Amino acid sequence: MAVSITENAAKQIKKQLEKRGKGLGLKLGVKKSGCSGFAYTLDYADQLNADDVVFEQFDVKVITSNADLAVIDGIELDYRKEGINEAFKFNNPKVTGTCGCGESFSV
Repeated sequence: MAVSITENAAKQIKKQLEKRGKGLGLKLGVKKSGCSGFAYTLDYADQLNADDVVFEQFDVKVITSNADLAVIDGIELDYRKEGINEAFKFNNPKVTGTCGCGESFSV
């Protein structure tokens, strides 16, 4: 089981944590949402819960709950700038479909 982080994503996570002034890392999860089933959630992680799993690359930690890992196992978290837009991108090999608006996905 694994979550990987690109170097661009790691740089952005570091920048956001430094700006915030605290945090163990980035919390990656999923929630039931939209017409396809799931949506990704991102938040700061200030503590570890008993069921959390930690993945570290480029001196950055991405934390997810064991329950969410079943849906996001194998995901690559990237950060891209495209024109004036910049955002985290989720490259999840388990996704079997997405909704038309891009807000949710199914596995």
